Amino acid sequence: MKTPARWSHAPYRPPFIFVGDIYICRIAPEKDAIVFDWLPCGAESYSVFCRERGEEAFISLGKTADCTFRLSGLCEDREYEFYVSAGEKKSRIRLARCAVSVGCVVNYLHPEDEAYAFSGRYLCSPSLVRLPDGALLASMDLFAGKSPQNLTLIFRSDDEGKSWRYVSELFPCFWGKLFVHGDALYMLSVSTEYGDLLIGRSDDGGRTFTRPVTLLYGGGGKNGEAGVHKNPQPVITYAGRIWNTLEWGAWGRGYHAPMVMSAPVDADLLDPDAWSFSEPVKYDPTWPGVAEGPSTGNIEGCLVPLSDGLYNVMRYDMTKTSPNWGRAVCYRVNTEDPEAPLTYARCIEFPANHSKFIIRYHEGRKMYYSVASRISAEETGRRNLLSLLRSRDGITWELDRDIYDYTHEDPARVGFQYVDFFIEEDEILLLSRTAMGGAHNFHDSNFSTFDRIKL
Repeated sequence: MKTPARWSHAPYRPPFIFVGDIYICRIAPEKDAIVFDWLPCGAESYSVFCRERGEEAFISLGKTADCTFRLSGLCEDREYEFYVSAGEKKSRIRLARCAVSVGCVVNYLHPEDEAYAFSGRYLCSPSLVRLPDGALLASMDLFAGKSPQNLTLIFRSDDEGKSWRYVSELFPCFWGKLFVHGDALYMLSVSTEYGDLLIGRSDDGGRTFTRPVTLLYGGGGKNGEAGVHKNPQPVITYAGRIWNTLEWGAWGRGYHAPMVMSAPVDADLLDPDAWSFSEPVKYDPTWPGVAEGPSTGNIEGCLVPLSDGLYNVMRYDMTKTSPNWGRAVCYRVNTEDPEAPLTYARCIEFPANHSKFIIRYHEGRKMYYSVASRISAEETGRRNLLSLLRSRDGITWELDRDIYDYTHEDPARVGFQYVDFFIEEDEILLLSRTAMGGAHNFHDSNFSTFDRIKL
């Protein structure tokens, strides 16, 4: 066994775990069909087999020279198992449920499909980027409670999001954000929950990545101790530096302390010495304007340039406060001293504070936009209403319109969350962590979906 030369794999094959001699790399259910792709293994043709879940025998569906197949004539809300073979080679048996989703399916994972159980069972951390060659690249990781959570999958679209294909996967990689700087693609992530902060570069559109460089040691891992917490937030350029957000803490320790990281825009981003980190600062319930009562504070901040400086606008735990919803916390970034701690600035009214959100600015319209899981006083925990919010100043927010309104569905089973998006002219391109059509629950998503929204 050799030391891995790169961060990327196609696929990652952990020892003693059967990934498949033939690797099924993408699944996309439809109402009455299931589309799935696999990586070529040098065979001239492949045999496809399928059965409805619970049946004893697989049915042969014939041969194909392509590395994609559409199981058609199926029944909505029923589950099917399938695999591919070529000679002595065989894929894992995969599982999918016929269901209608929103947008275009980038990828799908049935909650009981164990193909990635060595990392997780649900699709999380959507990250979306436009490559210099014009293609779209999307990534997602595999998570589950009490699981390693360390694998990320990457997909590419060459037709503006109408179709997607597998590119590669990164291990270890969790909570990752793809971004382009100069002519190169980067991934900024952690090794696992509360693990080490990593960065790697790709010069071929995500097919291969350099070995990751450790920028900050986490040390928390899965033992409940504090470490690096982050999420796929926009990497921005401001005041001659490149910036992103993170926190230091752990749910098991009862806090996440916000901080930011930055490097000069012309620096080698793979050089750890180029990066500076602000000292983490804990939430203080005595700050003026915050809600009354106990709170674990803030996570998953988004850096937003406002008229008077750079701010970190953060998700706010209000489950036990009064009021118990509808605010976000703004911290001011000291751009003159990148290692100085953030300072509390204010609370703002924001009707989507109980899950991750991002904020983007549209220069032409002079308007800030956010795509977020909107809540209300009656439904503080739901994520089945995805909305477009807007603001002239980044402080006062109003509803533009609802994008996905599934409030008629059980909020325990449906969720649109952690959306990553960017704006091009008068369109929003978004990638959603989507739970519907038989998801484990609203939080544990089975779909990664792409969509385009007109402003």
